[in-house]
Amino acid sequence: MKVLMVGSECTPFIKSGGLADVLGSLPQALQEQGTDVRVVLPKYEEMKDEWKEQLMHLDELNIQMGWRNQYAGIEYMEHNGVIFYFIDNEYYFKRSNLYGYGDEAERFVFFNRAVMEMIRALEMEWIPDVIHCHDWQSGLIPVLLHTHYESDELFQGIKTVFTIHNLKYQGIFPQSVLHDLLDLDEGMMVEDGMEFFGDINFMKGALNYADTITTVSETYAKEIQTPYYGENLDGVLRKRADQLVGIVNGINDKDYNPMRDEALEFPYRSSLTKKRQNKMWLQEQLGLPVNKDVPMIGIVSRLVEQKGFDLIGRVIDELLHEEDIQIVLLGTGEYQYEQMLQWAQDRHPTKMSANIQFSESLSRQVYAASDLFLMPSRFEPCGIGQLIALRYLTVPIVRETGGLADTVHAFNENTEEGNGFTFTNYNAHDMLFTIRRALEIFQDTPTWQQLVKNIIKSQFSWKYSASQYIDLYNSIRVYESMEK
Repeated sequence: MKVLMVGSECTPFIKSGGLADVLGSLPQALQEQGTDVRVVLPKYEEMKDEWKEQLMHLDELNIQMGWRNQYAGIEYMEHNGVIFYFIDNEYYFKRSNLYGYGDEAERFVFFNRAVMEMIRALEMEWIPDVIHCHDWQSGLIPVLLHTHYESDELFQGIKTVFTIHNLKYQGIFPQSVLHDLLDLDEGMMVEDGMEFFGDINFMKGALNYADTITTVSETYAKEIQTPYYGENLDGVLRKRADQLVGIVNGINDKDYNPMRDEALEFPYRSSLTKKRQNKMWLQEQLGLPVNKDVPMIGIVSRLVEQKGFDLIGRVIDELLHEEDIQIVLLGTGEYQYEQMLQWAQDRHPTKMSANIQFSESLSRQVYAASDLFLMPSRFEPCGIGQLIALRYLTVPIVRETGGLADTVHAFNENTEEGNGFTFTNYNAHDMLFTIRRALEIFQDTPTWQQLVKNIIKSQFSWKYSASQYIDLYNSIRVYESMEK
């Protein structure tokens, strides 16, 4: 089975969010289970020189988009046993940020068309059985396969999988993009095409044309078929429910390993004593009172409404005033939340450390030092924070939505089952009640130790998720054989 993964970011080369972690880990896990996987990405200016210097030139292509004829260089390298291709075009990708430009449609139309022409250029060497597309930035590939490349014999046997990482971001652009960049006509401005309230929607095109749709947890697959979570695409998703599968993300348990993590002052495997040493070290670094017995709540997140910061804002002063705790936050985002958290630190400087920054090393130190990890998301397709927390033996407190509901199960003191604390309603005081319950159990040492034992048994590596993807790829190929 040959699989080409297509996405807009990937660790360790370039990252802005969780998609990069998936594309950085899943291909290697698939490769280890016998699948021949390759990955294709844009070559961004922000890539570090250490990676750019390893790239080898493969080919040069001309990409036609309406009246434009653009250069596309194809470069490649091998990393951890996986071949990565990079689409080079300085006009589109030599910029200071990955996203957020006025010509976003043109940039990713170019990228998708360049990927298709790259496959043609690779004809004699390697042709994928499956193209696995990730999020709207690669959503045009299923559309192109059913339009411009439909009669091309080279592409006849290729099947497509499209993965939704976050339905909120869809790639919505004016109808003029159809003619100006995609060379398509008004036939796409229909319910079964790309039409979306008078505009065109890259993700909707993928949902209509991909052979199979996946998303990053079973619960999220169900949620997005409802109007509340469906972002105006729930009707399309219900129509394709038989081809919609939820497969929960994993984490790279070799990379996220508290025993080998170079960012940690005190490596540990299952020792709560060493974990508390990390807490005291971080307390000293952040200027908090050093006390191994005070419960520390960690938050590592983008500071946006989706992540539940309106709930946190409603009760944080009450929580810090009434409870003997410390909260350590790391993240950047919307100005209102940054200011709210800074205000909380100013009011409670011995209990709150608000670190408004991005730092990979500090994030790992927060995971290792914290006793509890708070993630009260309004919606969460999968979430990686709670998975890393579990890996670092930090007990998650989450709202029961999406991947949080699939990976964190409420601890029951009577049965001694469960690996965290959960609440159902998107309500600040439900969250506050759950935090207080977690703090009570933290004081009960034998019960807390049992909870940590449960966490040790509930790790989420990519191995299991990769096997589910392999079954999915094989089922598509089997279905194709049956059709023939």
